[in-house]
Amino acid sequence: MKKHFLHLIPGILAASLFSLACGLNAAAEADTDGSQSAEDTSSDSPVVFFTSDISAEGMMAVYEALGWKPDGNVAVKLSTGEPPASNYLDPQLIKDVVKAVDGTIVECNTAYGGSRSETAMHYQVAEDHGFTEIADVQILDENGSMTLPVEGGSVLTENYVGAAFADYDSYLVLSHFKGHAMAGYGGAIKNISIGLGSSEGKAWIHSGGTGGSMWGGEQDAFLEAMAEAGKSVSDYLGNGEHIAYINVMNRLSIDCDCDGNPAEPDMHDIGILASTDPVALDQACIDLVYAQKDGDGASLVERIESRNGLHTLEHAEEIGLGSRTYDLVSIDE
Repeated sequence: MKKHFLHLIPGILAASLFSLACGLNAAAEADTDGSQSAEDTSSDSPVVFFTSDISAEGMMAVYEALGWKPDGNVAVKLSTGEPPASNYLDPQLIKDVVKAVDGTIVECNTAYGGSRSETAMHYQVAEDHGFTEIADVQILDENGSMTLPVEGGSVLTENYVGAAFADYDSYLVLSHFKGHAMAGYGGAIKNISIGLGSSEGKAWIHSGGTGGSMWGGEQDAFLEAMAEAGKSVSDYLGNGEHIAYINVMNRLSIDCDCDGNPAEPDMHDIGILASTDPVALDQACIDLVYAQKDGDGASLVERIESRNGLHTLEHAEEIGLGSRTYDLVSIDE
């Protein structure tokens, strides 16, 4: 049961949400929800687990379905969210899984001003947004950057992450899936590239590895740089051995959590998805967005397409970060 949506046609958007996301023939599978159980998964494609239960219990259930166990010192990467009103992950939603892995919440400073561009202010935001109540927090680039090599890239040969990145043996990456003003969308790939990039690294990725302007670079080069920076992180951590990913599909604004005043979502909440493959995970989320009906989420689709956002997934698969073909497994009863 393989899925690979390169181009979804508006005329099929009225089909079942899971039938679209799972790439099923709706007529042949009319008596199913289009998902499969863990026992039914037999292909070599990466598995993406899904639950519609957006709660602390749902978060723990989808994490446990992964069967992934972190080693050593564990980092939990997330966005602390730009004040005053961004859609960052609710600490109460994630606290149980953070405690289950005995994780330290990690972030890096921004490269564009705001309340998180300086370390002291960023720690204050983490406290104000409730993250210090559930775990220790570390700003990875408070002491600068370290360099990771990029293998097989076309725009980057190196990537700059926070200097404390290597202090952790395993990473659990918690991402709020949403739109993004420049990338089209933000999910797991963005969280391990722009998100783990030091302030210096963020500017480097945005410029497409040219060192030029963050805002005036070539769009596809920026998208490719995100994929390549993400691959450097994945390679360092053993391509899924020491890193796993969870995407939360709620508050699906066209704007990122780096926007302190994002647009109000026009799409329903969908659920929580998890995988050890960031490309498969983001592709599954994209497919669920594209399965929207009756104009639900049309603005998010427009945001993705207007920024050529799917090119990040295309390039990520091309360079070996992951697979756009996946098996979607519902853990809901």
